[in-house]
Amino acid sequence: MLPHEFWQEIHAAGSFDVSGPHDGFYPASLEDGRQICLPIRPLADGQHALASLIVNQASFTVLDALAENLAAKLRAYDPDVIVGLPTLGLTLASEVARKLGHTRYVPLGTSRKFWYLDELSVPLSSITTPDQQKRLYIDPRMLPLMEGKRIALVDDVISSGTSIIAGLSLLAARGLAPVVIGAAMLQSDRWRDRVSASDPDWQAKVCGVFHTPVLGKTQDGWMA
Repeated sequence: MLPHEFWQEIHAAGSFDVSGPHDGFYPASLEDGRQICLPIRPLADGQHALASLIVNQASFTVLDALAENLAAKLRAYDPDVIVGLPTLGLTLASEVARKLGHTRYVPLGTSRKFWYLDELSVPLSSITTPDQQKRLYIDPRMLPLMEGKRIALVDDVISSGTSIIAGLSLLAARGLAPVVIGAAMLQSDRWRDRVSASDPDWQAKVCGVFHTPVLGKTQDGWMA
């Protein structure tokens, strides 16, 4: 596949062999068996790789399917408000809120507006931008939308767990705790230990549309 062709189509169940070896892309499977082709991104060691999802580059068809699947999972928790993590989680969170019949959602941000408060921020980093130390902010004007409400915290991908922990920490600073965490992709299982260290109960409250493993390099390609 050409680079611009990823995340543009949902393929029928069984279109690609999930057992591998994989060359160039990894076929992630939705619960109904349909598949999305994700580019394989080798890690720094050259021996391992991850499947990648850039949800704001996805076609509307793919985004709609991911949001519909995630909304169905979150609906069981009866959230009053969807809170989105930047940057790519905002694209998904907005669509999930629409699917749940909400009229708006709460976007967290990394760009400090002049009316933001330092006490409503925490440090933030992610696996895709490890050298960029940013801060995660709540707009003070959004607090009334969250206080006393059932919150669903949404990101596009949960990988190392650092972004989710930042979101949980930021909400906790205001005495808030989501009833569920949602993501389109659970990228490997590396996030589990970090989330459990924060609160062992959180693992059971994480919902993902699909899971992708760490891939290892072989002579024929990449294997889970």
